[in-house]
Amino acid sequence: MNVLIDIGHPAHVHLFKHFAWEMQKKRHKIFFTCRDKEFEIYLFEKYGFSYKSFGRKYSTKIGKLFGLIEFDIKEFLAGLALKPDIFFSHGSIYAAHAAFLLRKPHISMEDTFNFEQINLYKPFTHAILTADYENPLIVDRKVIPYSGYHELAYLHPNRFTPDEGVLNELGVKKGEKYVIMRFVSWKATHDTGHKGISLENKIRAVGEFKKHARVFISSEAALPGDLEQYEIPIDPDRMHDALAFACLVYGESATMISEGAVLGTPGIFLDNTGRYYTKEQEKKYGLVFNFTESENDQRSSVKKGLEILAQRDANVIWNEKKDTMLADKIDTTSFMVWFIENYPQSFMTMKENPEYQLRFK
Repeated sequence: MNVLIDIGHPAHVHLFKHFAWEMQKKRHKIFFTCRDKEFEIYLFEKYGFSYKSFGRKYSTKIGKLFGLIEFDIKEFLAGLALKPDIFFSHGSIYAAHAAFLLRKPHISMEDTFNFEQINLYKPFTHAILTADYENPLIVDRKVIPYSGYHELAYLHPNRFTPDEGVLNELGVKKGEKYVIMRFVSWKATHDTGHKGISLENKIRAVGEFKKHARVFISSEAALPGDLEQYEIPIDPDRMHDALAFACLVYGESATMISEGAVLGTPGIFLDNTGRYYTKEQEKKYGLVFNFTESENDQRSSVKKGLEILAQRDANVIWNEKKDTMLADKIDTTSFMVWFIENYPQSFMTMKENPEYQLRFK
């Protein structure tokens, strides 16, 4: 089987990497396409995947409209050359359109629910795999709910064991507290209308947190001079190891907050619309705290962070919450491999017997 996977964000490389390795072991051919957004190409090179970059993404509204046409054409041409049996993606408009033109199935993973994007790819998509937390797509006939998170495709205990060697790279001692802060650039299509945490409050948060722990910042955009000294000094592929040993992850990235949560690291997420999965991680498991971008919530989020940093027996408390969550969830990668290998029968199996997925624990 030939599978073409289109990548729209560095996190999607992690989402699909174990799927790709498992499929390659079974002698299936996997090829990636992408736009050069942040460090996707670094990760493809690091993991040894075959890929083609279509160039830089556009940041303006006019540029995004032009990019829709340009990248649609490039994805179609890639599909024409590679002759995939299936297109696979995380909500890729380009993969969906190319699959439709080439009369091949497009299967999408979904967790963000940016409705503009969904409406552009859903009509051309055969199946949408999404976690079974409460969401507005769950009633759609194309949707297959499963008991997992995207982050469990690469951070499930079956897939990932944290490496303590990252502590040396960070320059921290074993047992020393540290916080990872993550700031985004707010240039994605689903970021329209968001401002995020103000610079003043970023500086205030760093000042408060560093009284109790070391502070490291990961940022999509260049950091201003006042915060430059806190930039995290590790390669992108080491971030998950760093998250695993942190005592708090704080910021604007739902993905990184959720990554911390499934590793047992408490998270504070600031976003006006939030995400369905971070809301479940708060309501059901107590692993995440969701705040809006309002001035009041920005200040309240820092107070919550300080409460967490002052907590005694924190490792025991958060690992128990993590274990409760893991007991409910499946190994997302195993489910993905089964679903793609057995499509379209897998679609019917999940519709008729959703509990079939429980064999992928």
